[in-house]
Amino acid sequence: MEISDPRQRLNVARQKLDARDLPGAIAIYEEVLAATGDRPDVLLTISGDLGSTGHVAPIIDLIGPRYDAQRHGPAIGFNLLQAYLSLRQTESAQHLLDRLFALNRPDLEERLFGFSNAIVEAAHQGAAVASYLSQEGSYELAEGPSGTIEVPTAMPKVALASISKPIWFYGLEALAESILPPKGDRVRRIAFGQLALIGLPDPAATLARPEDELGRLSRALPLWFAENFFFSPLYSPIAALGYLDRPDGTRQPMIFAAEWMTENLRQLVDSTKGGLDYIFTGALRQQAGDFELVLRVWEVKKFRERKQFTARWTPGTADAELTKLLGELRAFMEWTPYPAGAGLAYAAPASPTVWLDTLGASLGLFLADKKLCPIELLRPLPPTMAALAKQTAGSPVASLAWLTLSARAQALGLDAGPGGAPLAADPVVEEAEASLGVG
Repeated sequence: MEISDPRQRLNVARQKLDARDLPGAIAIYEEVLAATGDRPDVLLTISGDLGSTGHVAPIIDLIGPRYDAQRHGPAIGFNLLQAYLSLRQTESAQHLLDRLFALNRPDLEERLFGFSNAIVEAAHQGAAVASYLSQEGSYELAEGPSGTIEVPTAMPKVALASISKPIWFYGLEALAESILPPKGDRVRRIAFGQLALIGLPDPAATLARPEDELGRLSRALPLWFAENFFFSPLYSPIAALGYLDRPDGTRQPMIFAAEWMTENLRQLVDSTKGGLDYIFTGALRQQAGDFELVLRVWEVKKFRERKQFTARWTPGTADAELTKLLGELRAFMEWTPYPAGAGLAYAAPASPTVWLDTLGASLGLFLADKKLCPIELLRPLPPTMAALAKQTAGSPVASLAWLTLSARAQALGLDAGPGGAPLAADPVVEEAEASLGVG
């Protein structure tokens, strides 16, 4: 089929991508490529449109076999490199990078070295992920070309749980009108993904104890961010947290040893009712007791990274640095509070570290109640409850968290400590105390 001007067909394909009709778009791309597949402008448009809508795998299938660095130039190669990295196909990425270096373009060297570092990191992360997932699988012996080998028969799956309300609210549904502010139709939909843990010396060992300090923090931080944005009229947030679904039917919280890539974001968008406008992803690293957090905000419409935030803290500076980080997120996203009288007057306790530990504990018990976390993996509750009890008197939010934690611990038969926290003098807290029967 002869196509004199492919631009019109490419525009139609883009419209199909925007309408979430990927098969329809690919059919047009295959038609155009069959006729004009060696034109750089065609390859650039296809790779760019697929990448900006989060469909990276088709870039590899459609563009990879046709791309020639000498004839087509570096721009298409960069799009293809991003696709390889998103799917952690590091060998293919390295082969393509070598071809781009061979162009001998000094003006590209800084960007190419950046890709080189990214490939090394992706290879390390990918090996860590494969290592600890393979240890969770089941195998049988089979005869291979060189003798007996192990063949995987079933591998665990990684699934996401979407938390759409503050984690301490669950159990207080009867008081929803008094606690939760109203949400209009014109809100920005935003997701905070579980943070990856980078530089783990033994990812498999960390997966075996997902509720340790760093693992809990990787889930508590997204919960904290989502909770803050829930109490803004501009946003409808979720926290997207992973769990491991094993072939034997058991489940437990997931530890991510690699940052979420474009393909993961696309899957999250497609599985979220109503779609998403923004997604926050990131990674945590701990070295010698110091913490480092890298946080990225992605604009879903174009599947591009809009902003990167970094924070570093020690145990002594954690509260100050985390408060500063939250302020930066709010400012960048133009966060505004609800006016007085719209649901609970939200203000989290003054200590982010105490509150994050509380959110982590609340999530752990919530997941245990939903059969997504074995009780034996949970950390002891009394230290968390004791620290939280020091915050409850002046904070209705902390009081509600203390009540729902106590109620869920009681339901699960767990020791929550001596009890008796001084609760805030607030009508909603009094209703919650009476509803839950704890205090």
